[in-house]
Amino acid sequence: MTAAPVLISCGEPAGIGAELALKARAELGASLPFVWIGDPAHLPPGSPLAVIDHPSEGGRVAPHLLPVLAHPFPAPAIPGQPDPANAAAVIDVIARAVALVQSGAGSALCTAPIHKKALQDGAGFGFPGHTEFLAHLAGDVPVVMMLACDALRVVPATIHIALAEVPRALTPDLLAQTIRLTHAGLIRDFGLPVPRLAVAGLNPHAGEGGAMGREEIDWIAPLLDRLRAEGLAIAGPLPADTMFHPAARARYDAAICMYHDQALIPIKTLDFAGGVNVTLGLPFVRTSPDHGTAFDIAGRGIADPSSLIAALRMAQTMAQGRGASPAMFTAH
Repeated sequence: MTAAPVLISCGEPAGIGAELALKARAELGASLPFVWIGDPAHLPPGSPLAVIDHPSEGGRVAPHLLPVLAHPFPAPAIPGQPDPANAAAVIDVIARAVALVQSGAGSALCTAPIHKKALQDGAGFGFPGHTEFLAHLAGDVPVVMMLACDALRVVPATIHIALAEVPRALTPDLLAQTIRLTHAGLIRDFGLPVPRLAVAGLNPHAGEGGAMGREEIDWIAPLLDRLRAEGLAIAGPLPADTMFHPAARARYDAAICMYHDQALIPIKTLDFAGGVNVTLGLPFVRTSPDHGTAFDIAGRGIADPSSLIAALRMAQTMAQGRGASPAMFTAH
């Protein structure tokens, strides 16, 4: 018996998710079992696929075929042209995948990119994105977004807000929660018994003794001192401009950053194609490729599957770290 498969939710049908799933299967074969959930009609014409009724059947599918758990959609998929008529089905696929993973039928969830405007226009989607919706499905649990590749892991404390709003949104409670969730996630999902965290300052040069801002002096440094007193291994607050060269990265397991670009610029510079979006804090494993729907190249067959493959591999590794129950795949 081998572990239950990773489940891939189809994401936006007009994007590159379906073609990437086919490319990932072609490269990985049966070496990393996964099942795609979506409408078979949304896959490119002539796609090598096998429709199954339950994820447990995926292990009996020939390695060159994509195992598909069929979920009918009301409208066709036209590359590059999202249709709000499909919005409710996109959301339903995510919820179905979560339920399957929570039941043990899947070992982890890997989500293909969604198009938030289409979901809002077609189904009144009330969440900023995947992460918040998954947290809701899990019972409104607190979560953080980690971006990870072989060279770096980063966690932004604030995410999709204007830069002018960051100093107001960045509170001691939010930063403490972000650090604690990252610490716990590195232990549970990455097998690091004593995670080493590096925390960036908010201001240039971490405030330079108050000359460029006082947040580091007034509350960030005292908060980190309290967390260190609890036993967390934390360095900081550190100047962000000197945190990401090779020698600096060797000194920590994850970097906590204060805002979106402070975290995402270094990781996308180091490994643009191989970055993985991980949600820490969920009761199940969730990863996602670190790119969008790519409407401009959808349907042309040129999309790079590297990030999806990296996301699948990380999902499998994290699920194994959590001790995902075997059972769902039967050996050939």
